[in-house]
Order: sequence, then structure tokens, then C-alpha cells
Amino acid sequence: MSVDLASVSARLESPNARDRLLALVSLRDVPAADAVPLIKKVLKDEHIPLRSMAVFSLGIKQTDECYGLLIDILQNEDDYAIRADAAGALGYLQDPRAFEPLVRAFLEETDWLVRFSAAVSLGNLGNPEAYQVLMTALDAPEVVLQQAAIAALGEIGAIDAVDKILTFARSEDWLVRQRLAEALGKLDTPKSRAALGYLSKDAHPQVSRAAVLSLDGLEAVDVSA
Repeated sequence: MSVDLASVSARLESPNARDRLLALVSLRDVPAADAVPLIKKVLKDEHIPLRSMAVFSLGIKQTDECYGLLIDILQNEDDYAIRADAAGALGYLQDPRAFEPLVRAFLEETDWLVRFSAAVSLGNLGNPEAYQVLMTALDAPEVVLQQAAIAALGEIGAIDAVDKILTFARSEDWLVRQRLAEALGKLDTPKSRAALGYLSKDAHPQVSRAAVLSLDGLEAVDVSA
């Protein structure tokens, strides 16, 4: 089913926020080259949920200008939640140029939500140079930053981080333990496997399941090697 872009463009200028939101949603299956010019119309919309969706869309509908638009939002937007959306979208975009801006965002931002999104996106970029930044995130007082850092260290294959992240095996937060189980499945060491055996007996079902899946994945690699 084709989308009438002229109609969508007109609805994006509607005084009714719901109309604008539905118009933006209708771009879901529209090619990026056609969608991005329309998405740009609501990047500064007064309705925050709409702006948030528009910013996130730039990470999905990828064109050459999306990177620049997202960097501008990350560095110049006043609303911290929108800056966090931009940091997250940069992870989806997976443009290696985003590495330095995301590192700066993590180190310089005062809001935890922006720092969380930056840490997650550094993992998505898969750049091993994020190691030191993510290691500092493990010592953050916010548990969600610890979760993001553990997951990201797994994504970048940071074997050297294993000893440090194993200290979270007895975290009171089950999501931390789950992220640890998932990360260890990407960091194959004898200590990782031993810890996964321990976590496979965790009282929380999502933690134990994650640990079992990680162990199965590591064993599958052994068989195929």
C-alpha cells in the first residue's frame, strides 16, 4: 500500500498533535530518501513525544544527512530526553564518526539518561576503543549505567573487562545479572564459563535463561571450531 507523501506532509503541519504523530507513524514503510525530508519537519515540534519519535526515526531511516542532524541535536538540544534520543539513534545509525561525539556525551553530560544512551550506542558501534570509557561507567552510582556498560563491554568483545564485570555476579539488581550473563556469552574465558554456570542457577528465571543461552552459544562455537 503506497503512502500519499503530499497528504502526510500536510498532516505533519496539522495543529492537532495526534494527527502529526499518526502522520509520522505512517512513514514507517516509506523509503528513507522520501521519509527523511518529512521527518525533518517535526524535529523541533512542540510535542515532545512526537519530537522523540522523529529523532529516533533518523537512526532507522538512514540517509547521508541523518548523521549531521543527530549530532546537531545531541550537541545543541536543550531537552535532555531528546539529546538521549539522538545518542540512541546514533547507535542505530552505526556511523563510526559518532564514536568521539558519543564519548564526549558520556563524559561531559550531567544527565544519566543521555549518558545511558551514549553507553549503549558505544556498544552498538563495536569500537574497542570505548573500553576505558565503559569501564568508568561500571563505577557509576546509577544502576542503569552499570547495566549499559556491562552490555556494551560484551558488544565490543572486551575480554580484559571480565574480572571487573564478574564482581556484578551477585548484584541485587537482576537486570544487571542478566546483562552480565548476556555479555559473558560474548567474552569467552574459563572464568566467564564458570560464572555462567553459577548464573544458570540464579533465582530469577530471566537471569538463569540468559546464562544457559550464553553457555549454549559458547559450546556451539566449540563444536563448530
